[in-house]
Amino acid sequence: MAGRVEAVARLLILGLTGQLATELIAQAPAEGWEVTALGRDVADFADPLACAAALGELLPADAVINAAAYTAVDRAESEEALAHTINAETPGRLAALCAGRGVPFIHVSTDYVFDGRKSGPYVETDLAAPQTAYGRSKLAGEHAVLDGGGRSLIARTAWVYSAHGHNFLKTMLRLGAERDELRVVDDQHGCPTAAPELARCLLVAARAMAERRSDGGVYHLAGDGQTSWAGFADAIFDHAAPHWKRRPAVIPITTAEYPTPAPRPANSRLDSSRFETGFGTRPFGWEACLGEIVKKILTSEK
Repeated sequence: MAGRVEAVARLLILGLTGQLATELIAQAPAEGWEVTALGRDVADFADPLACAAALGELLPADAVINAAAYTAVDRAESEEALAHTINAETPGRLAALCAGRGVPFIHVSTDYVFDGRKSGPYVETDLAAPQTAYGRSKLAGEHAVLDGGGRSLIARTAWVYSAHGHNFLKTMLRLGAERDELRVVDDQHGCPTAAPELARCLLVAARAMAERRSDGGVYHLAGDGQTSWAGFADAIFDHAAPHWKRRPAVIPITTAEYPTPAPRPANSRLDSSRFETGFGTRPFGWEACLGEIVKKILTSEK
C-alpha cells in the first residue's frame, strides 16, 4: 500500500456506488484526501450540461477522478447514443471544465477500445479499433477528455472485480451456489483487476498530478498476470469451496458456444509497465486480492 501522507488535498469523485467509486471513497481519506463524491442524483451523466453545472459548483479541487460510466456492454448495441453521451460527451465536457480551472482530470477507460486480435498484451501505443458500441463510446471518451486541453490521465483497465456492484466474480458466486457445474468461456483471455488495487493506483496518480509531478497521458492499469474466464471461475471456486464445503465444476466452452449481442475481445490483456515506470506502482497480481474478496462476499451473506 502507498504510504500515508499528511498534506490534505481535495478530491472530487464522479460516481458513488460502483465498484471503483466505492473503493476510492474508502481508501482516499487514509491517503490524505478530503473526499466529495457525486452520485447520479447530483451528477447525471446522461445530462452533460447539468452534470457540468454540478461539478462546477464544487470546483476548484486538487484532482477529479471520473469513476462513472455506461458499462452495459450488450445493451449499448441498441443504446449507442446514450452510451456515447455518458461515456464521451459528458466526460469531455467535464475535462474541459477542469482544464479551465487548472484541475487535473483522471478518466477510466477499457480494454474494449482494442479489437482483441493481438497475440500479446496491449501497450498504450497499439492501434485502437473497437468492435462494439460500448468500445466506440469509450474510445470517443478518451479523445474527448484529451481534447479538453488540460492535464488529463486516461487509465484503461479490464475485468474489474470486487465485493461491490455487478461483476463476473459475484455472478460466479451466485450461480455456483445454485449449480453443480457451470459452462464458462475459455478462449477469451485478460487480466482480472481487483477494484481495491485499481483505486490504490489511481490515488497514487491523482496525488502525482495534484503535485504537478505528472501531466497525465494514456496508461494501462490492470491486474498483473492473465487468465481466461474459465480460469478465473476456477480460481473463484477454489476460494469459495472451503466456505461451501463443495465445489462446482467449470466446463470450458468456446466463445461460439456462448454468443452475445456485443462481441467480446479474444485478448483483453493490458501491459501496465508504463504506469509502473511513471508512478512507481502497479496493481498486484490478479489473484492477490481474490481470496479476501470472496471471503468478504460469502461471510457477509451469512
